[in-house]
Amino acid sequence: MTAHPPHRAPSGLATPTPSSRPFLSLPICPPRRPSPARANEREAMTHWSRPPSNGLFLLVEAEFKMAAGGLCLCGLLRLLCSLLIPALILSGVLCACLAVLLWAIRLWIQGRRKQQSPAGRDGRRPLLVAFFHPYCNAGGGGERVLWCAIRTLQKKYKNITCVVYTGDRDATEEDIVEGAFRRFNIKLIHPVKFVFLEKRYLVEASLYPHFTLLGQSLGSVFLGWEALLKCVPDIYIDSMGYAFTLPLFKYLGGCRVGCYVHYPTISTDMLSVVRNQDTRFNNAAFITNSSLFSKFKLVYYYLFAFMYGLVGSCSDVVMVNSSWTLNHILSLWRAGSCTSVVYPPCDVQTFLDIPLEEEKKNTEYSIVSISQFRPEKDHPLQIRAFAKLLKEKRLRQQLSLKLILIGGCRNQQDEDRVNNLKCLCEELGISNNVMFRINIPFEELKKHLAEATIGLHTMWNEHFGIGVVECMAAGTVILAHNSGGPKLDIVVPYEGRITGFLAENEDSYVETMAYIFSMSPEKRLEIRESARQSVCRFSDQHFEETFLLSVEPLFK
Repeated sequence: MTAHPPHRAPSGLATPTPSSRPFLSLPICPPRRPSPARANEREAMTHWSRPPSNGLFLLVEAEFKMAAGGLCLCGLLRLLCSLLIPALILSGVLCACLAVLLWAIRLWIQGRRKQQSPAGRDGRRPLLVAFFHPYCNAGGGGERVLWCAIRTLQKKYKNITCVVYTGDRDATEEDIVEGAFRRFNIKLIHPVKFVFLEKRYLVEASLYPHFTLLGQSLGSVFLGWEALLKCVPDIYIDSMGYAFTLPLFKYLGGCRVGCYVHYPTISTDMLSVVRNQDTRFNNAAFITNSSLFSKFKLVYYYLFAFMYGLVGSCSDVVMVNSSWTLNHILSLWRAGSCTSVVYPPCDVQTFLDIPLEEEKKNTEYSIVSISQFRPEKDHPLQIRAFAKLLKEKRLRQQLSLKLILIGGCRNQQDEDRVNNLKCLCEELGISNNVMFRINIPFEELKKHLAEATIGLHTMWNEHFGIGVVECMAAGTVILAHNSGGPKLDIVVPYEGRITGFLAENEDSYVETMAYIFSMSPEKRLEIRESARQSVCRFSDQHFEETFLLSVEPLFK
């Protein structure tokens, strides 16, 4: 038997002793050569374990961030989608609850209407026709429209009761009716029911130094809600320009609604003033001097114009007082099918009764202005132009001029404005030549107009201008602003003859007044006669006819 030599461990390896061997020992195999795939994998792992270069590291980090951002965005979208359906369901439930609540309020209000006006002896319940006019005791043209409208309805319809929502709590019902007769020579046929409102301060401009249009409009909604709770009418007519009350009375009160628009709350002309950064009484200098503020106000005006158009389109009948107002209301409300022009009633006949005689040769002449003391009437322009006219040496030597400002004051703000105008007269040194007559009786008004040579008007874009018509009917030579109703409807040629004059700024007013005084009395008489003949279309009778035709759908 052949003896084998003992196995030797390879060089560098210790020979295991019996005591150091494991319980199970594996044979030592030579290292295997890795396959190409395993070699590539190992090389890749070695590559990742090595510290990469700076650019490669940033690239990899950006890839990881993009992946993480994608995951976050997807998660956010999934979250939004999971919340969308519950949100829609919740919105639908809330809308349904709101609709039910509004319907319940509507039924409750209609029940109050039946309780407030029980049926009469003949079994018929009188029709309640309500006018929303918080300042019915003022002495402006809007108040004349109110009382003429009520008198017209009382003549036409027998089974109606006229209601006036007013905030004039400082006057009694008798005082208000007496004031209408004293100022406008209007006597009502039947008594009127007055509903006195306590929250008229909500529509005062002084309460909203900023965002005045929005504040007053929202305030009118709360004031209208108070009016609706106190008296629920069958027919509601807004006669003072609070359009935001229309949907309240129509959808909650269940009323047929109409409105008489003297002046749109916002107009395209107001938008152009802000867009062109022109300084006006309703566009302060600090806004016009800033492009940012002007753009912000322009956006605010556009949003308000959109809301104004929505609430105005709720009206079943829309009456406007001039061509100028018609154009703006049609562009904002888009309710052409139910909109018509109803010229406001002017007491033309009473003024036509004033004898039109040739002027006596004297050196004393008066200029009369008729308008409420509101900022848009621009009384300072009248005073400045008159002061400049007095400085004309040729006039001072020949004429003794006096400016008489006649108008009504609605509140403390108007009274403060009159005081400021008096201070302006003192600054210009013309206090002795200017007279203020506030809330005067009708007979005194006729007296001043009969003695006046020029009727003065300075409001930019006056919606109509009852005072302009009254001056022309009384026989004065009218000088009005070259815009709005006076330009489009009133001071227009009659049968090819001149009926008056128009001006735009202080210098043009001064020049035109000087020209009128330089004319011969015979030439002025021709203009006065033509003006008188042209104003017959603004009579009370013409108003009654067009007003009844316009409101007829409300009584069907």
